[in-house]
Amino acid sequence: MPTDEKTELEVETTPIAEIPADATAPVVTAGSALPEKKDFPKNRPPREHKKNPRRSARKDTRVRSEFDHKTVSVRRVTRVVAGGRRFSFSITLVAGNRKGMVGVGQGKSSDTPIAIDKAVRDAKKNMITVKTTKEMSIPHEVDAKYGSCRVLIMPAPGRGILAGSSARTVLELAGLNSVNAKILSGSKNRANIAKATIKALEELAKTGARRSK
Repeated sequence: MPTDEKTELEVETTPIAEIPADATAPVVTAGSALPEKKDFPKNRPPREHKKNPRRSARKDTRVRSEFDHKTVSVRRVTRVVAGGRRFSFSITLVAGNRKGMVGVGQGKSSDTPIAIDKAVRDAKKNMITVKTTKEMSIPHEVDAKYGSCRVLIMPAPGRGILAGSSARTVLELAGLNSVNAKILSGSKNRANIAKATIKALEELAKTGARRSK
């Protein structure tokens, strides 16, 4: 019985040469060039970012403090309460302007930055003015004792700062030169050594006033 259906799928193809030239889709061959892209301006000015006036004002108002500080000791202390133990940090630091003013401060808090801020404020509150010579040295030797620490400070012309432990930190931040400091006790407590050094430097003004009379 004859059928009109085709047994095989026949696909009609048109050769490339017979495609009309006015076809909607462009024909790209191996030798032809790609369609031109739109030219964008090369010298386009950069986009301007608006500055926040509040940030610039804050940066301008910030003034660096004239006092430098160095941490002498960091201790982790524990307080026993009814609910258990509470831990906090105790920080001792030395602050000075390297021009004859120096002080020791302590601060305690559960956060280290807050403890440092408290110690800086305490050091500025307990600042002393050291009696110095023109060469930023001390006029005579002096000693002091704080707790179990005893410190002896002597002038040493042309030798710089000869000191160790936290006594050197105090002398550097005070701005002293040509000074020799000795720790005459067996104590290694850096906080007490710094306080003994401050007490010895404070004695310079008292002994100088007595000698002037």
